[in-house]
Amino acid sequence: MNVAAQTSLSQPQKTRRDPRLDFFRGLGMFIIFVAHLPFNWWTLWIPARFGFSDATEIFVFCSGMASAIAFGRIFDTHGLVMGTGRILHRMWQVYWSHIGLFLAIAALLVMLVDTGFLAALGNDVDYVGELNLRHFFETTELSLPHLMTLTYVPNLFDILPMYIVILGLVPVVMAASRAGRGTVALLVIGLWTLATFGFLSLEAEPWSERVWFFNPFAWQMIFFTGFAFMRGWLPRPPVKTSLMVLAAVIVVATIPFAWFRIINLSPEIREIRDAIEPLWIKTEFGILRFVHFLALAYLAWIAAGEGGIRLSRGPALWQGFVRVVQKVGQQSLAVFMMSLFAGQLVAILRDTIGERETFVWQAFANLLGFAILIATAYSVAWFKSNPWRKPVAKVIPDPNRP
Repeated sequence: MNVAAQTSLSQPQKTRRDPRLDFFRGLGMFIIFVAHLPFNWWTLWIPARFGFSDATEIFVFCSGMASAIAFGRIFDTHGLVMGTGRILHRMWQVYWSHIGLFLAIAALLVMLVDTGFLAALGNDVDYVGELNLRHFFETTELSLPHLMTLTYVPNLFDILPMYIVILGLVPVVMAASRAGRGTVALLVIGLWTLATFGFLSLEAEPWSERVWFFNPFAWQMIFFTGFAFMRGWLPRPPVKTSLMVLAAVIVVATIPFAWFRIINLSPEIREIRDAIEPLWIKTEFGILRFVHFLALAYLAWIAAGEGGIRLSRGPALWQGFVRVVQKVGQQSLAVFMMSLFAGQLVAILRDTIGERETFVWQAFANLLGFAILIATAYSVAWFKSNPWRKPVAKVIPDPNRP
């Protein structure tokens, strides 16, 4: 082995970002904000209203792809033990992100709601009740230990705990991959099957039988699908007209069973939808959600072009839009956390100074939230660039100046 080869192996190589991954993950972040903004009319037009899958699938699938890029090489070059250590470090980061996010939102509600400040301004909306946090405030001594052990997962705070558990499965899957891709498939599908039939679930609160809204043992299947594509365990699907037509048919055929206007007008459609609920249920990641997402992702993958070439083409306005969305996608964890906090803050601001039922105030809340997410992404990217470490031009003092 020559010196150049030795050097290339001993030094970490910078992984090139996939523009498609950043773009679609960024879109998911905006959709998640819209979905989590309380009393938001714009939720009537997010993808979840026209199909079984929604932005959660985008987030988890893209997280699987990103994890394969970020952690896969560590397992390859440093082995299972070091790779597991890196995963544990990431789980630790996400765990404290979850705890910090909850406490930040709880503190916000205490300062603005429980003190009577908003009521004095004429805003009597029960934001605490909307998040199912009343029990936490009334019995903190019971709820706090369960919050720290993830046996209390209130409304809105479901995604990060799910992500923590799925990350914990990465070393298991990487170990299974040594026995072959078939072993990985059996493991992933087996866990999903056990979760689907109710054999694997996690407690969401000790005072009821409620379970985690996102069962991680079911949702890991979409995560490791993205992981497998990025690792090369699954081949790229061929670009064929027949497959595009099939994917389009699946997407269109799903609309009547997801769009509330059709469901409300057709009792027959509603009955069919209710009858097949186990196939599209969100908690156990029903199989129809998986099929719908794969069809939608296939069409989006083709639309983006080879290597995402179509994302970088077009008018300057479109290219600017793409760059902003990609920046948001690159900082997905920080943006996601801010989206939940900003959703509560913006909703409180909207309901206090305006009329949330009007188009103007609905647009104000959503656009203000988008601006906060974009500002967060660029701010985090700036901090991560370590600008204070960059060399600065030395200023030679003028001897003639005092």
